[in-house]
Amino acid sequence: MVSTRRWMISATVSLLVGILVGGYLFAKSQPRSILALNRCDHCLSQADLAGLLGSAGVQRLGGHLPFVVLETDRSLVLQYPFAARHRHYVILPKRDIKDLGEVSPENSPDVVDLLYVARYLIEKHRLRNYRLYSNGPGGQAVTYLHFHLVADR
Repeated sequence: MVSTRRWMISATVSLLVGILVGGYLFAKSQPRSILALNRCDHCLSQADLAGLLGSAGVQRLGGHLPFVVLETDRSLVLQYPFAARHRHYVILPKRDIKDLGEVSPENSPDVVDLLYVARYLIEKHRLRNYRLYSNGPGGQAVTYLHFHLVADR
């Protein structure tokens, strides 16, 4: 009887702590269709889950994430860890924006900052042969707006 009661108290406390921690981590994230009660074509997609976790990481950890090479008030730049022959940066807004289709007057300064950061990197490293691109929703591995700046070394 006592062990069952302890187990129930532990389970309840764990649930409440999980709700509080989850609420804190994901409070500034846009909702994603990870769980849905009705029919959903993209529920539990890896891209949405990665975007949700990425959003929480960027907003809560910021410059403490691995591979961060530059941070502004609105953006983070990560050195892409698997680029062997090219200089490759991933430029992310700190605000959770899923893709360019989600850009609004409210978050447009964040997107403009991404372009200024790309320009800064291009000038700092004297890049000449480079590509700056972002994939749309159908081509994103992570549902979180980001630009890739890829250049010859």
